[in-house]
Amino acid sequence: MTRVGYYDDPVFGEHDAGPGHPERPERLEAVRRGLRQGGLVEALVPLAPRPATRMELLRVHTPGHVDRVAAAEGKSVRFDPDTAMGPRSYAAAVRAAGAVVDAVGRVLDGTIDRAFCSVRPPGHHATSDRAMGFCLLNNVALGAATALARGLERVAVIDFDVHHGNGTQEAFYRDRRVLFVSSHQSPFYPGTGDLDELGEGAGRGFTVNLPMPAGMGDDDYRRAYREIVVPIGRAFDPELVLVSVGFDAHRDDPLGGMALTPAGFAELMDVCLAVASGAARGRLVAVLEGGYDLDALADSTAAVVGRMLGRPLAPPASAPRPDLEKLLEACRAAHGRHWPVARR
Repeated sequence: MTRVGYYDDPVFGEHDAGPGHPERPERLEAVRRGLRQGGLVEALVPLAPRPATRMELLRVHTPGHVDRVAAAEGKSVRFDPDTAMGPRSYAAAVRAAGAVVDAVGRVLDGTIDRAFCSVRPPGHHATSDRAMGFCLLNNVALGAATALARGLERVAVIDFDVHHGNGTQEAFYRDRRVLFVSSHQSPFYPGTGDLDELGEGAGRGFTVNLPMPAGMGDDDYRRAYREIVVPIGRAFDPELVLVSVGFDAHRDDPLGGMALTPAGFAELMDVCLAVASGAARGRLVAVLEGGYDLDALADSTAAVVGRMLGRPLAPPASAPRPDLEKLLEACRAAHGRHWPVARR
């Protein structure tokens, strides 16, 4: 039986991004509801997160950024129009980061096989020295950096949030040890993630962006992931897979413009598990990012965690769009130079 750890903590509900903010505490209650209604709670291993240490945070963030976030403890601080902290946000942020760091350690030690980190604030927009896009600390990047510090030579980060994970990309843009794959709505916030963003120096080719036009649904994502992500991921053959699980590509999400359903998200997790089927031996850590319609968040969480536990896939709920082939050809042209397996 697959042992899937589940990280949650009351402090995550105390992060306050401000009145009316879409990144609200009710999101995690929706996650819990989805797990209960899906009959998944008893199959999970509940785990308590710990705060990340300063040394762990400095694997990704500058001392100045860590100090700025820490200095906001007990206060209300706004970093930009979208990103703010309340009095308990620092405690939530360091414990969200610590959940992912702890999950990576437990998976690598073999005490669990996989983990789902239900955390807030999210993290994939946070750069080395800037809080942005609702994100204070880059949880998934800190998890990948932890794996590298543990001696791993190949780590994959797959991000299917509707927004490009610019902070994660920045963290490993020159590092061939980390394969960063992001599918995201384009053009859209934060304005990064074009096909020609491939990495630099030793890391060139190890950033794989799939910028997708609005309206893409289950079968569009299925083909893009099966035909581009699976062959590249298997050729890289990571020793660990981390997933930025953003549910804001759901068709009902108020901030996104995509058309995925819970079945589509389960398909994406199946691809992530396929990438983890080689040297990683199924080892995978999933980290909550976006997702702002509460019912969609509940249903999609159940679908993704169910797949992590080995529940069967449901059929996709939409047909491919006519313009999908043009997108796939552009992706093959951009990434096939570095990954010939992605060419047809």
